[in-house]
Amino acid sequence: MENNSPIYVIEELNLWYGNNHALKNINMNIQRKNVTAIIGPSGCGKSTFIKVLNRMIDLVPDVKICGSVYIDGKNIFSSETSLIDLRSKVGMVFQKPNPFPKTIFENVAFGPRMQGIKLKDKLYHLVERSLKQAALWDEVKDRLHAPGLGLSGGQQQRLCIARALAMEPEVLLMDEPTSSLDPISTLKIEELIHELKENYNIIIVTHNMQQAARISDRTAFFLNGEVIEEGETEVIFTRPKEQKTNDYITGRFS
Repeated sequence: MENNSPIYVIEELNLWYGNNHALKNINMNIQRKNVTAIIGPSGCGKSTFIKVLNRMIDLVPDVKICGSVYIDGKNIFSSETSLIDLRSKVGMVFQKPNPFPKTIFENVAFGPRMQGIKLKDKLYHLVERSLKQAALWDEVKDRLHAPGLGLSGGQQQRLCIARALAMEPEVLLMDEPTSSLDPISTLKIEELIHELKENYNIIIVTHNMQQAARISDRTAFFLNGEVIEEGETEVIFTRPKEQKTNDYITGRFS
């Protein structure tokens, strides 16, 4: 695909949980080699939206979806779409660090092993590269066979990022990845996101507007399941077109 074409094109996306209309007529493009922040109050559909992007939403019962979501020009809801391939292409990092109860090495090697990579040298290089990309290698290189759950919260989150990167995804979805971390760990993750956007397409849900302003290139403001406004972060935060966006940014409602 051309570098100037969007990585995602979303058209008339609607989603219901039972009778609850959670996402309403969403139309937006997500640009390549950008950090796109999804902001909005609790319950506005932010996390639901990004779970659609790699079809993690399929795991939720009683969900109905209509509309189209294209990645690299291919509809993710097509019967020809392989969920395994989609979730390899679109990695996900959750709100709370969730390392497997395995060693640091095995956490990162897990996905590649599942894809059939068995050679020890190849696995080691994949693990090393992924941990370096996640800015964790220097801290753990001498204890790769220690439990991943023995790391600090911030290190565990970077381990989860390394685990996602080991699958060589195109897109990295992050659902409030720093909300359970202290300020120093948060800063490390933010610096990491800034570095990763050179090679990955990053979509981050955040309730922290200062964080969105610091790290994102583009921002989409969600309210009651709708995209109220989407565009360059600087524009959204300094001269939004919509009064509702301005009210949210300036703290008139949360």
